[in-house]
Amino acid sequence: MARGNQRDKAREANQKKLAAQKKGSSMSGTEMQRAKESAAEIMRAKQAAAEAKKAEAKK
Repeated sequence: MARGNQRDKAREANQKKLAAQKKGSSMSGTEMQRAKESAAEIMRAKQAAAEAKKAEAKK
């Protein structure tokens, strides 16, 4: 009986491992790079707006 339980536990662990691998990014390298660049551009725009707002507040 112990072997059956061990086999079941190993099967469950393997299924969890495979599910975690499938959860990974589904984007290709170029798509991932474009997404990163887009996010970086948005953050730069937000930072520039925040700095402008701070500069305006100091006046």
